[in-house]
Amino acid sequence: MAFDWFKRKAKNITTSTDEKKDVPKGLWHQTPSGKVVEHDELKRNNYVSPEDGFHVRIGSAEFFDILFDEGKFTELDANVESIDILNFKDTKPYADRLKEVRAKTKLTDSIRNAVGTVNGTQMVVSCMDFAFIGGSLGSVMGEKIRRAIDYCIEKRLPYMIICQSGGARMQEATYSLMQLAKVQAKLAQLSEAGLLYIAYLCDPTFGGITASFAMTADIIMAEPKALIGFAGPRVIRETIGRDLPEGFQTSEFLQEKGFVDFIVKRTEIKETVSKTVNLLTVHA
Repeated sequence: MAFDWFKRKAKNITTSTDEKKDVPKGLWHQTPSGKVVEHDELKRNNYVSPEDGFHVRIGSAEFFDILFDEGKFTELDANVESIDILNFKDTKPYADRLKEVRAKTKLTDSIRNAVGTVNGTQMVVSCMDFAFIGGSLGSVMGEKIRRAIDYCIEKRLPYMIICQSGGARMQEATYSLMQLAKVQAKLAQLSEAGLLYIAYLCDPTFGGITASFAMTADIIMAEPKALIGFAGPRVIRETIGRDLPEGFQTSEFLQEKGFVDFIVKRTEIKETVSKTVNLLTVHA
């Protein structure tokens, strides 16, 4: 005896492929604690989950939109790009890696410079993009920071760097490490000119950036629960042969030890930065 249990008798219960409504990617975001947040709500809250306070990693476009009044700014040195100085090759040629990441991210390198007003106060902000080879420090990042500082000195403007990086870019070897001294020399000139420098440390901030200009600002701010350090916890644990303290390398731990001045939520960063600049800037 044949059964027709699995045969569809009504054709109108099927939907053709071109009629299906797929859920757009990014419409919902799940935080590490399991909270699910609608993307539009997340964007309205400066990409901070209202459910658990988790700070979703964002790039320069989002940070500039958050900080600058009406999201308006002028980008500086936009066309400065890295080149394969050493003809470096690991799993693929560095030149090919640069070409691929530029096409994927629509960025020219791992940092962007912008000038605009933050609550009416004009300043220059350099923001790293982790999506571009892990926000790594290479010759272009060092050069763009140098140019941003020169612009600040010329225009008498305060300066801010938003840090999010895995460290120096290995494909540029010593050229990348030389940028640490270069940037520090320029920051010394900024200080001599009596101009303010603010660093805002995001998740993650590691390597040579932590060992240099991320920790030499006049005011060091950090996002809540951001991981900040030089080497990773596994490397440190294996080196010293001891278990690490709870919360080691979080922004809260570093604030307790005196390396970070303030923990600032992203929802409060614009107001905090503008107040800091106005309090610490001498107006002629």
